[in-house]
Amino acid sequence: MSALVITNLSKSFAGVQAIADLSFEAPKGLATALIGPNGAGKTTVFNLVTGVYPVDAGTILANGIDVTRMRSRLRIGTGVARSFQNIRLMAHLSVLDNLLVGQHIRANRLADLLTPYRLIPGHRWKRDALEALDQCGLADFAHSAVSALPYGVRKRVDLVRATLAGASVLLLDEPAAGLNPTETNALRDDLKALKAKGVTLVIVEHDMHFVDSICEHVVVLNFGQKIAEGTLAQVQKSKAVRDAYLGTEEEA
Repeated sequence: MSALVITNLSKSFAGVQAIADLSFEAPKGLATALIGPNGAGKTTVFNLVTGVYPVDAGTILANGIDVTRMRSRLRIGTGVARSFQNIRLMAHLSVLDNLLVGQHIRANRLADLLTPYRLIPGHRWKRDALEALDQCGLADFAHSAVSALPYGVRKRVDLVRATLAGASVLLLDEPAAGLNPTETNALRDDLKALKAKGVTLVIVEHDMHFVDSICEHVVVLNFGQKIAEGTLAQVQKSKAVRDAYLGTEEEA
């Protein structure tokens, strides 16, 4: 079963074809990497899946629900969430406050929106946020201002915020970018823990070592078209992939 199914997806900007007849599936509970050179259309795919851009043609199914024409703010209700390459946390707030604000999507009643949940001891949103931080080894940062945190910790907090919104299909745009080896290993552990819980990951990433360590499935784009699909080992054998992105060095 696939958590995300993209079929014949196309998108143009001012006559320039950014995505051309793209089809692929992200298997449920696994990690799919979307790789390719700069300008290949990877982030455009994320923007189409999350509703930032309208689709010209094709369909997008998330957990079996057609979200192709659905308003972007409603797509989280189908389990789709994303993180950005540029972290979107509110730097002046604490980590906990960022997580609480991020959980507003879970409010399905007016009473929930009007409840001063931050002031209520043991409120489920606060409890869930603290438990999520503890599971990732970030509990000590709960009351720290985001602006005071190392970059790698901010990346991991951003990931926690996305998952607390109830994401079952999580899109990650270059999550390992700018991280040192220790931070990268911590992030990798976080992502493996999410997969163990059944969360489906779709990852745009240039670090092939990171991709190899976390992703079972790889889709390669070039000029908005899919040029290869399979495991990383399989796509690395493709001449089209080597020419477009991975280099042409002969295998040892």
